Amino acid sequence: MSSKKLKLLSVLVAIILVISIAGCAKQAAAPDDKKAWAPQKQVTLLAVAGAGGGLDMVARTVAKIFDQKKIVTQPIMVENKPGGGQVTGTVSFATQDGKNDHKLMIASTPFILNYIKKDGNSPIGPDQVYPLALLQEDYGIIAVKADSKYNTLKELFDAAKANPASVQFCGGGAPGTWDHLNSVLLARKAGVDIKAMKYNTYDGGGEALTALLGGNADALTSDVSSIKQYVQAGRVRVLGVSSAVRIAEDEVMKNTPTYKEQGFDVVTTNWRGIFAGKDVPEAAKKYWSEKVGELCNTQEWKDELKKQGVIYTYKDAKGFYDLIKADEATYTEIYKELGMAK
Repeated sequence: MSSKKLKLLSVLVAIILVISIAGCAKQAAAPDDKKAWAPQKQVTLLAVAGAGGGLDMVARTVAKIFDQKKIVTQPIMVENKPGGGQVTGTVSFATQDGKNDHKLMIASTPFILNYIKKDGNSPIGPDQVYPLALLQEDYGIIAVKADSKYNTLKELFDAAKANPASVQFCGGGAPGTWDHLNSVLLARKAGVDIKAMKYNTYDGGGEALTALLGGNADALTSDVSSIKQYVQAGRVRVLGVSSAVRIAEDEVMKNTPTYKEQGFDVVTTNWRGIFAGKDVPEAAKKYWSEKVGELCNTQEWKDELKKQGVIYTYKDAKGFYDLIKADEATYTEIYKELGMAK
């Protein structure tokens, strides 16, 4: 073979090798490209309650730390969608944003309660969304205005036992939601006719607190994070907290007696978590799971929870889903007792 032909053959072989290597590289890169999902525009955090309550606070804290720590580099907006004790927001998210990988939802225990109770009016449960992570748990409280005549849980529930119509409770959720159950569990222990209890529902803890301060209720059933700043301001007094022992590490709440030490054998928490749409691509679910886990591992997040008086109890997607299903079973039994189960 002539040197000219050999040279031509060498060039052809080289071209073939380059094409082959490029093809292999493209094939190898494909799975990596698929995994490398990241948000490309503004992200929305949907808090399914009004401004000023616990869910709103969680959403804004998540948004702040995502930005401060550059965990997520796209801008983040918090959207509030109150209504029906989380029903309006959760139904909207599940039905309209199931494929929206740039929108996440912040919800809490009432989301599940409205799905399993008879008059919850919600067709949406944990299997119609994707639970990403448990972010925190919050202790329940019973609070009154600073100048209230009630000084202890016993005084309050003794009055409700003697005349249920004489004590007006309020909370940021419909009858049968977590706020309501927080007061019902205590009332049952006190021998109050729970079906005769007076309870007004509001869209979120912020609205319920406004009702209490405005004189439209005698007692508020809520949680520590929603009430703490108003305790500091001297506007409300907390009669009791649902923790097993006093919250000794919290300067604001450390002297508040528990339900148990006042003779009410009740310990309960309200969880708050973050969800993605059920039909969001797996790569986006993986991204958000990792980013939320990274956020929850920061000292800034842990410091915020301590400041708000809530419990650090991060669980990943599987752990969170298992917790929700266990709650479903527990609360379904309570609703059966109250005649409120579906």
